[in-house]
Amino acid sequence: MNHQLDTTFGHSNLSSAARNRVLRNTYWLLALSMIPTVLGAWLGVQMHFSLFAGSPMIGFVLFMAIAFGFFFAIEKTKNSGLGVAVLLGFTFFMGLMLSRLIEFTLGYSNGAGLIMTAFGGTAIIFCGMATIATVSKRDFSGMAKWLFAGALVILVASLANIFLHLPALQLTISVVAIAIFSAYILFDVQQVVNGGETNYISATLAIYLDVYNVFVNLLSILGILGGNRD
Repeated sequence: MNHQLDTTFGHSNLSSAARNRVLRNTYWLLALSMIPTVLGAWLGVQMHFSLFAGSPMIGFVLFMAIAFGFFFAIEKTKNSGLGVAVLLGFTFFMGLMLSRLIEFTLGYSNGAGLIMTAFGGTAIIFCGMATIATVSKRDFSGMAKWLFAGALVILVASLANIFLHLPALQLTISVVAIAIFSAYILFDVQQVVNGGETNYISATLAIYLDVYNVFVNLLSILGILGGNRD
């Protein structure tokens, strides 16, 4: 998931001003990345886009191939302006992938409200975790390996549930995923704050994936528990 496992806490050659600049650029690019995400989701809903419409396994493999292709391209271009364009292209693709859940949620009579609630909840989680990461003196780098392992478990369980279609399993996956990716926000923001991540494009990619996964899983929970088909 493009998260580094080897980190050094509190040991950086970057000045405080340089680290603040990286963090500021990361937040600006993160905000900008929401525009193609929304556009991709809107277009996907209009097109009834679904990568998993045929074979779920083929759709999953295709999704992973495209995603890791973007990861590779972003890594290769992260030190140039082209990296910003590639990252925004990736967020547009992720918007397309989000459209199936958005369209399903809009099928509820209260669907628009659920989406706004998920958006608000995600914003609160992000602001809370980012604030803790910025002001806390605690070293959160030790969470990296545990979080990575948790993300892999979620990935495997989510793949299995594509075929099982078990609401209880989906609910469990979503609750755990929100906890893990909320902690990842804490970890990834602190990496920038302490100079462990010095490239704002790489930092934005990591934090974007955290925020995206929190939103998707929060919306999934709200749909399961509060969706109204009347």
